[in-house]
Amino acid sequence: MGFLDALFGKEKKVEVPPFYDIVCPFCFQKFNPEDVVFRASHSKEDDEEFCLQEDETLNKYGDRFDLAPLPDMEAVIDPDKIPFEYKKYVDGVLVEIVDKYGIPTRRRLCPKCHNELPLTAGKVPGNIISIVGASQVGKSVYMTTLIHTLQNFTANNFDAACLPVSVDVSRRFRELYEDPIYGDGELLTSTRKTAKQEPLMFQFKFKNDQKPPVTLVFFDVAGEGMVEKEYMDIFAAHIKNSSGILFLVDPLQMRTIRNKISIKREDDLGDFTARYDEPREVIIGMFENFIGNEEKGKTNIPTAVVITKSDMLKILSGEDYIKENSNIFNNVTHEKYFNINEFENINGEVKRFVEKVDRAFVDAMEVYFSNTAYFAVSALGSNPIEQKIQSTVSPVRVDEPFLWLLYQLKYIEGRRI
Repeated sequence: MGFLDALFGKEKKVEVPPFYDIVCPFCFQKFNPEDVVFRASHSKEDDEEFCLQEDETLNKYGDRFDLAPLPDMEAVIDPDKIPFEYKKYVDGVLVEIVDKYGIPTRRRLCPKCHNELPLTAGKVPGNIISIVGASQVGKSVYMTTLIHTLQNFTANNFDAACLPVSVDVSRRFRELYEDPIYGDGELLTSTRKTAKQEPLMFQFKFKNDQKPPVTLVFFDVAGEGMVEKEYMDIFAAHIKNSSGILFLVDPLQMRTIRNKISIKREDDLGDFTARYDEPREVIIGMFENFIGNEEKGKTNIPTAVVITKSDMLKILSGEDYIKENSNIFNNVTHEKYFNINEFENINGEVKRFVEKVDRAFVDAMEVYFSNTAYFAVSALGSNPIEQKIQSTVSPVRVDEPFLWLLYQLKYIEGRRI
């Protein structure tokens, strides 16, 4: 029997082991690993099916971000047309097929947008951690110091390692995020809505093989888009399919605090009305695009409300808002387990603070979110001047909201001391 006859002969019925659903880290759609498609690893100019060609699906994805069409590329192969014996499974997940020319490919694509999936997709639980918040809140800076802290300190405290899923992710994170802040002492420019939203994917892998690794997808959504319906339509699936949400709130978004800090500093912070969206406006945008369609108009996704730039609040210490010896200003290390006592202290203090300065925001959170906690962080440890970091980067409590999410997802243990 010839190769082609053998290749496209009768399929074998073989049972495959369990797997995990995939949430595409680009278009955020959820699907079965068996539904992936593949990019051919070669081209044949004399074969219309395998010649270099436009990928309309991938270009349509790029259109959403005003990206130019990509050049012609290798064909997309539907594995349903490939006999079972020419498919390779690892941990119950289809990872490779052999095409009609006998040439294998392992380039798995999302069936919805045709972006290439990470190697771990479908093999381990995938957890998208959404970082949301209005413009100017400092999402990119917080994400950078959080990942840096996880890689260099936190992971080791939990007998784990935090690693990028590819060399490309490692290089992109270092060059675009980590080096500017930790090497050059410069703040990052705001994320543009028209920039391609390429996620940063890391794996939080425990040294204990009995614990499954956690795939982390950090998606730096442009802040101004969080209150625009057209933009939120694109990212609603991303937030809806998240395992946890880090909801960042800048103190200057709160009018009461903005005015207090301006008076205390005896300078003119300017009119922030046009620059700062109210935190509850972000909640309304999320409600319109996905929470409103949830049961009882509420989401049960664990959501950490994170007050950023907490170092700015020192100017208010001694007043009714913040105590001079507040836990907010003291860094804390959670090691081996999540310290529940420490969490309850910071959660209570920050929530009481937010209730005083923006009660409407807290009420909105309680109406639309069923599982929330409150935190305060300083990504840099000090207030930069004219986009320049004035001292050594010294993050305060940046990993605590993330660890709470891991605790909620039952990846780490919590204890009282």
